[in-house]
Amino acid sequence: MQTNFTAEQLADPGVARANEILRSCVHCGFCTATCPSYQVLGDELDSPRGRIYLIKDMLEAGRPADAKTVKHIDRCLSCLACMSTCPSGVHYMHLIDHARAHVEKTYKRPLFDRLLRWTLAKIVPYPGRFRLAMLGAKIAKPFAGLLPDARLRAMISMAPKEIPPVSRNDDPQTFPAMGERRYRVALQIGCAQRALNTDINDATIRLLCRLGCDVVIPKNLGCCGALTHHMGREGESHDQAARNIRAYLGEGELDAIVINTSGCGTTVKDYGHMFRNDPMAADAAKVSGLTCDISEFLQRIGLPEGAPKDLRVAYHAACSLQHGQQVKTAPKDLLKRVGFTVVEPADSHLCCGSAGTYNLLQPEISAELKRRKIATLEAKVPQVIAAGNIGCMIQIGSGTGVPVVHTVELLDWATGGPKPRALADLP
Repeated sequence: MQTNFTAEQLADPGVARANEILRSCVHCGFCTATCPSYQVLGDELDSPRGRIYLIKDMLEAGRPADAKTVKHIDRCLSCLACMSTCPSGVHYMHLIDHARAHVEKTYKRPLFDRLLRWTLAKIVPYPGRFRLAMLGAKIAKPFAGLLPDARLRAMISMAPKEIPPVSRNDDPQTFPAMGERRYRVALQIGCAQRALNTDINDATIRLLCRLGCDVVIPKNLGCCGALTHHMGREGESHDQAARNIRAYLGEGELDAIVINTSGCGTTVKDYGHMFRNDPMAADAAKVSGLTCDISEFLQRIGLPEGAPKDLRVAYHAACSLQHGQQVKTAPKDLLKRVGFTVVEPADSHLCCGSAGTYNLLQPEISAELKRRKIATLEAKVPQVIAAGNIGCMIQIGSGTGVPVVHTVELLDWATGGPKPRALADLP
């Protein structure tokens, strides 16, 4: 794609990176075939190629974002299926992130939109605040139908039936390896996940310790910055990321930083890029280099084989894992290795509609994607659905009677841990 940025514009590192990405696009349109929002809406401007044209026009003209451009950028899930499909290697993630930051700086949203987005940014990344918000949502749930805005109704309806008690395993500490220590790893404990499902970190810690890992929960660890980053709130996201970089490197030598929420993993692996022009660049790149999904790490260090188990598991591939991190086979291989029968749904490359806060800010599109995803999963007649991201688990679990668990919970159970609570009713 030909671009015409001025030398003055290209002096901005963000614009320079956008220019590189735009120039790599050859207009082929392969991305439209795998874009969930395009499949639902059928509008070229709701495809990656269409958004690329809008972003190019906006940035090249050096103008503030307008309502039309914002509408189509907001409808992007950032599922990154387009990056898996693109034959030209267009780094759409960095382009859409830059566009969102430009929108945040130059576009004044309607007051109610600003309040909603501010509320999400100030509540979801903070487990204590998020717990209180979910408690309020539970109380308001019977009256959700009376709310005039679909986004408010979506926020209320997403409140879980039960809010788990705080897990003290998420406090800063070190869990010693069982037997000989082979590795020393830090665990990213997440933010929303700590409020929604404490079993995931508990299972991760047990499993890693059994495999000879000292598991470190660093001091001063908080949200990775993913949520605010994808809302274009660069200042907040970079502050959150910088705090985590200091927290990780303050724990001394680590063999890995292990993440069991793939949405977080995609962002932490990108810290090196986020801080490329910052004094923290070297530290950020080191953290990114150490970061791996729990399934990547388990595949690296080895998991004992297990006897065949009479349990049919439908594996849901989270977009942030299969597209954002290009981790496609490790979770399935591990589940098979410990004895589970693993099946995959049709169109496994398509998003479930969760996508961070997308299901709250774009509830209609999200609901249609959820319906499609659940239909393809249930068509495989599974006894349990496994996923590697808490957002996907909540999204899918809200629309199916099939139990939904994290992949690591099944791996922990198969290698000596307790049966996942979500499977209590299974024989």
